[in-house]
Amino acid sequence: MSITGALSNALSGLNVTSRSVENASNNIANALTEGFARRELEVTARSYGGGGQGVRTVGIDRMVNMTLVADRRLADAATGDRDTRAAFYQALADATGDTGDGSLLARISAFSASLVTAASRPESQARLQDVLDKAHSLAAGLRAASDAVLEARRAADASIADQVKTLTDSLARVQQMNVTITEMRVNGRDSSALEDERQRLVDGISRIVPVREVTRQNGQIALFTAGGAALLDGRVADIAFEPEPGLVAASTVAAGDLGLLTVNGTPLDLAGDGGLMGAGSLSAAFAVRDDLAPAEQARLDALAQDLMGRMATADSSLGAGEAGLFTDDGAAYDPAAPAGLASRLSVNALADPDRGGALWHLRDGLQRPSEGDSGDPTLLSALAAALDARTVHAANGLSGTFSFSGLAAETVSGAAVALVSAEAEASFASARRDELQALILADGVDTDREMEQLLLLERAYAANAKVVAACDDLLQYLLEM
Repeated sequence: MSITGALSNALSGLNVTSRSVENASNNIANALTEGFARRELEVTARSYGGGGQGVRTVGIDRMVNMTLVADRRLADAATGDRDTRAAFYQALADATGDTGDGSLLARISAFSASLVTAASRPESQARLQDVLDKAHSLAAGLRAASDAVLEARRAADASIADQVKTLTDSLARVQQMNVTITEMRVNGRDSSALEDERQRLVDGISRIVPVREVTRQNGQIALFTAGGAALLDGRVADIAFEPEPGLVAASTVAAGDLGLLTVNGTPLDLAGDGGLMGAGSLSAAFAVRDDLAPAEQARLDALAQDLMGRMATADSSLGAGEAGLFTDDGAAYDPAAPAGLASRLSVNALADPDRGGALWHLRDGLQRPSEGDSGDPTLLSALAAALDARTVHAANGLSGTFSFSGLAAETVSGAAVALVSAEAEASFASARRDELQALILADGVDTDREMEQLLLLERAYAANAKVVAACDDLLQYLLEM
């Protein structure tokens, strides 16, 4: 080997070693950076005229297991879906309570007990007042539960709008990065940092909608949902949604009251399993707004209707179409407007002294023109018996005969069971996501290995430097001859 050949080999070694040191240092510096992929320098032999002429760097490889990343993204979407559903049922459970004094079941029990107590001494104004107070408390409990359901629907509708904006903005940024990465690769520049940022953006998208990444030419990527809808493939899909700020209990998609997600002008129904968009936090928000919350609202409305019917039937002073102890905002139950009944439930003003009524109406009948025998417990006993009477129910997932407290227990326990199930599914999805993330991080930066690599690179650099020094000495010797 000639002196110039040896010098060329050594200089190429110095150059590659220097690049390797820079790469290892970069790995160590970003060991804790979220989304950073470990870099490895790709090195190959350099040859000219069939002979070896040292080494050269071909490029920098991002060490990412895209199979694991793809699975982790699907797990991210599943976690977002389950967490959203669990949060809805948790809010409902907080509103209805469990067995505490402020729970819906406790209010029902207290109202029933007050009727029995008042019937034992119907002349007692204090006991009649207690019946009125417990009736107000029960109505307030049903209203609070109904308001929680409506608020969850409104929050879901607003969340959909926010998620769609985040989705469209992120897709636009990914498209821009596709272009920039292609330009950098064509010009022979390292695009690893931009690819890290692009991966973080796609990870964020996957929490909203489960996506599959497909590699295209020159470092570009295309994104498709798990259901097959194209979000980004050369151009960004036109995704739009119009929120409904005036959403009420009776609002439905079928009636045209609520907006649907549109992709390239085509409306998609994302309630249920998410359809083309798959199961992510976006489809879960649609499920809460269009399926889960309306179903719980229907159960609460049925409970309110049952209470109104029981109290009205027990009061023989009422005529056809007249409201009983519990009213629909002061009126009798209207079968044409059942939606949101629980949110409008109130105590009849005829029995409330604060609204111009009289307590004796609780004992003698709401429509009785004058006060009767103060010692007559007939109506109070009839109201208490009406609560305990078992009636047939075959709607909203129920089938059988129930007392009012039994019907309420079925309603509350149904939501509690759904919460337990949603939390279990959320826990499983989160554990799966964490396990996949741990596997991804196992391929990440190992600082001990990188430090060991730096020590080896130091030796390689010193060895190449010695070759350069030896070549310099030889040249000096030749010049001195």
